Amino acid sequence: MESFLQSSAWAEFQRSLGRTVHAESGPGWSFLAIEEKNPAGTVLYSPYGPVADSLESFDNALASLVALAKRCGAVCVRIEPVNVGLPSDEAEALLRRRGLEPAPSNQQPELSWIIDLEPDFKDILAAMKPVNRNLYRNIHKKGVTFRSSQDPEDIGVLLNFLHMTARRNGFKPQSDEYLRQVAASLMPAGAATLYIAELHGGPIAAALAYDSADTRTYAHAALDDTHRKLSAGIPLLVTLIAEAKEKGLKYVDLWGVAPSDQLDHKWAGFTAFKKSFGGREVAYAGTWDLPVKKIRYSAYQLARKARDKAKALRSKVPARTGS
Repeated sequence: MESFLQSSAWAEFQRSLGRTVHAESGPGWSFLAIEEKNPAGTVLYSPYGPVADSLESFDNALASLVALAKRCGAVCVRIEPVNVGLPSDEAEALLRRRGLEPAPSNQQPELSWIIDLEPDFKDILAAMKPVNRNLYRNIHKKGVTFRSSQDPEDIGVLLNFLHMTARRNGFKPQSDEYLRQVAASLMPAGAATLYIAELHGGPIAAALAYDSADTRTYAHAALDDTHRKLSAGIPLLVTLIAEAKEKGLKYVDLWGVAPSDQLDHKWAGFTAFKKSFGGREVAYAGTWDLPVKKIRYSAYQLARKARDKAKALRSKVPARTGS
């Protein structure tokens, strides 16, 4: 699987935001890395990277990242190895032996849900829950149709539905400005596609997907509350999957899911929805830091832990009441 976060289209999008992006490659390895800022200084971050076809290639990629970090004055290299020839049960030990340590938090999902597109589409459908198959086959009888768009102006449809969902569920979506820039940069390049469900010609649901060379990633989706009972988001996603197969892609990545033993996880509801389309869980090693300026990095980590501890203690102190 090739992540869109390591694609040239994503690099151009990041540059359109004014960020400094580096891309390097060698025999069996490559990476895209972005310069980010935090209180410690510059962090050289490679989202879902580097990409390598063996452990030796990974070591060469890591050496190149460290050399680059030194040239740009970065405090550390931050990586998320998902395709580097690391056996999943040995990844943590292998990373620690190379001087890496877990980052303060995971930047990208540590667990994802993948649908393989190699089988015939009828078999992909058969792996879904019956209600998903039936909605996909029959929702047109209710006047619902689907279309795809790579016109950046259409992103307003998704933004409107995201605002509705945010008000209903009390969450904060990514800003309109960010998603409009995503659309302006990635949709004309064919790296992002907006799928829209319409009822008698009016939009009722939308989903945005990102494409890499072999993988379509289901990234943002929302629907109109007033037509919720139609469940148009289900056949909309099946349409997105069907067109990914027609395009010749190998996988659809439904993005992050909750661990199976955490029923109260904030993603639990989304997880049940995603698993209803068939597929399999994929676990990644998570986000790891390799300190380059070790003293400064250690000082930042100590300060961060002290701040978090003080915050936790404050939260346990009972509020004072006046008489």
